[in-house]
Amino acid sequence: MKPLLIAALIALPLMGCKTEETAALPPETMTAEAIGRYCGMNLMEHEGPKGQVVLSREMGAYWFSSARDTIAFSMMPDEVKDYGGLYVSDMARAESWAEPGADNWIDAKTAFYVTGSSAQGGMGGAELVPFSTREAAEAFAAEKGGIVQTFDELTPDEVLGNGTAAGGEHAAN
Repeated sequence: MKPLLIAALIALPLMGCKTEETAALPPETMTAEAIGRYCGMNLMEHEGPKGQVVLSREMGAYWFSSARDTIAFSMMPDEVKDYGGLYVSDMARAESWAEPGADNWIDAKTAFYVTGSSAQGGMGGAELVPFSTREAAEAFAAEKGGIVQTFDELTPDEVLGNGTAAGGEHAAN
């Protein structure tokens, strides 16, 4: 009985630590110091939706000049998988395409994405345009073309491919 009790007492604090590690961390505010992880450029110099991967409270976030790059990060096998949050700009609340906002972040895994539209991302490539509601995404798709997909419906070919998100006719060259 004593060994079982000792094992339970040791495991109890460890279970509490694991809960702390897996809790989602809130998104950070995008500032003029935010530099794109892949492009090495200032995010505020690029139009369109942005993204961030919050690593930990201590390490902060990786920033991305496009929502597509953010989702690509989550799919790449060699990138960090134990992060505290994956966020993209909510373009339903953006002031404009040029001003996607510094604080209107949504969980990338619950967003609705317009793929294959005529909208180009921060680096001039095809973009996955994120919205917090399906209705907002459908309205954007009606205006700019493309289809509405959820995070789980996005495929590696669409995201990691040659810049032709969802095989749209407005692919980057």
